Amino acid sequence: MNNLLHYSPILIAVMVFLIQQRIVVTPEQLEKKHREILNDAEDRFATLSSVKDLKEQVIDMKEKIDKIYDCIIAVK
Repeated sequence: MNNLLHYSPILIAVMVFLIQQRIVVTPEQLEKKHREILNDAEDRFATLSSVKDLKEQVIDMKEKIDKIYDCIIAVK
């Protein structure tokens, strides 16, 4: 106990420094940052389902273009 009292000012100074420099965060701060990251990711990146839908549309367009091309070649 005596050693703890001897080092308590140093421990308090270290804790204050860590809190001021935001090295130690609270769960609320961590939750807030997590939500910000998720919102940024939603804004910047497409979802997997939308990418799959877009791929399907491109495949359908390619098939239709191939059919039109085949019809043009068959007429000649």
